[in-house]
Amino acid sequence: MEFDRILHSLSPIRRVMVDLSTAMTAAQGERRQRTQGGDKEKKVRRTGRNLGIEAFDPVKHVQKERADTASMWLVLAFSLTITLLMRYVLMDSTDPENSKILYILPLTCIFLIPTLHRTVMPERFVEHYGGGTWFKAAFLHTFTFLALSFLLVNPPFGDIAAPELASKWTVVADDGEELTYPHGMATSGATLTWYTEGSPILEGEAWLLFGLMDNVNSDGAVVEVTREYQANETIREDNISYWNNNAERIANGTSTSNKSAPNLTPHGDLDQPFSVFLGTDLEEGTHKIVVKITEEGDPWQNVQRYTWNLVISSESAVQDSKSE
Repeated sequence: MEFDRILHSLSPIRRVMVDLSTAMTAAQGERRQRTQGGDKEKKVRRTGRNLGIEAFDPVKHVQKERADTASMWLVLAFSLTITLLMRYVLMDSTDPENSKILYILPLTCIFLIPTLHRTVMPERFVEHYGGGTWFKAAFLHTFTFLALSFLLVNPPFGDIAAPELASKWTVVADDGEELTYPHGMATSGATLTWYTEGSPILEGEAWLLFGLMDNVNSDGAVVEVTREYQANETIREDNISYWNNNAERIANGTSTSNKSAPNLTPHGDLDQPFSVFLGTDLEEGTHKIVVKITEEGDPWQNVQRYTWNLVISSESAVQDSKSE
């Protein structure tokens, strides 16, 4: 009896345990169903239709390819037209000092590309154009214009570059017997120093020697040389006959440095030699030499200027090098 009473008293606890076990089992089953349903939902969301991806339409794809191809040819024709107008219309009426506008103005035509497409292209092409089209068209126009303009302003279609110094320049002293180079022989910089070893003057005739190179030919270049010393300015003209008559002496001239004579025309017949008489017995000091080179280019007159300093020093080259 006593044992039955004890079992009867424990029956509510057993019922609670059974109910708790049932609830946990039900919760696990519901969680399992929910997980399986979520996987199915994820799988459904991964389909192209639910992700907003349109089905591939071959006809529409072909139309877009044709529209992009037509856009490419339109931009190429537009860039060619702009470049030709820049080269043969705008350049002829523009001063070389304002040449920046020749590149800025054509490049700003990029903003006309969308309007040009909407005006020229048929509606079946325009509907395929967007931001990506204008981005690609802008790059295509920019690089096409730069490539064509570079082609049209250089030989054989044009010439906007003036002749340049072929290598180095120098000043030689000719006393009628020997032709002497300065201690440094020649320079490509702005200053050349002549050491006269104690003499207050550079004895003999002083000749400026240099060569010019050009992308076409330098034969048509006009060279004007001005020498300025102590506020006195004199204009010197080129005398090519001196170079021609003394070519061997120029090639075999000597110097206190015992170096070989410099090659002022390294490109051979492609370079034009120039010899300019500066004066006789030039005095000690700094002689400023301004070389102005003018050439009739296409479409502009090409001008190049060099400013050089000839320093005549009565010091010895050896002493000066030690002091440095």
